[in-house]
Amino acid sequence: MILPPPPGVRKVRKQLSADALYALLREGFGRIPDHRQPKPPIPLRDALLSAFAMFALKDPSLLAFDQRRNDANLKTLFGIGQIPSDTQTREILDPLDPEHLRPIFGDVFRQLQRGKALEAFAFYNGCYLLALDGTQCRHDL
Repeated sequence: MILPPPPGVRKVRKQLSADALYALLREGFGRIPDHRQPKPPIPLRDALLSAFAMFALKDPSLLAFDQRRNDANLKTLFGIGQIPSDTQTREILDPLDPEHLRPIFGDVFRQLQRGKALEAFAFYNGCYLLALDGTQCRHDL
């Protein structure tokens, strides 16, 4: 017999799990054309995933994140093959046009909408009131 979750505990939806959302990011980052020629030793996707991991883990700087480069758990959690150094991250990502990230944001946003994770933020005329600036993050959203 399967018991219902205790009161106040929401049922986990697989499509909204961290693993599922990170998979969306990995797929989307893999679609972005790499601007570097010839083929570089560190894939663009790994550099993008590393930058995302740095923000998700709230590292204060690229240099602080660089100290985690050999952490196997970090690579496994975010699906990163090779973590670039702080200098490599800047060299790889600085020339990247941010417009390449917009469709990936849309993919994640649609997944959150479908899963009704944004309903609590509906404000006016079907718009959401949500402040995300990359400096503060609440994990209970």
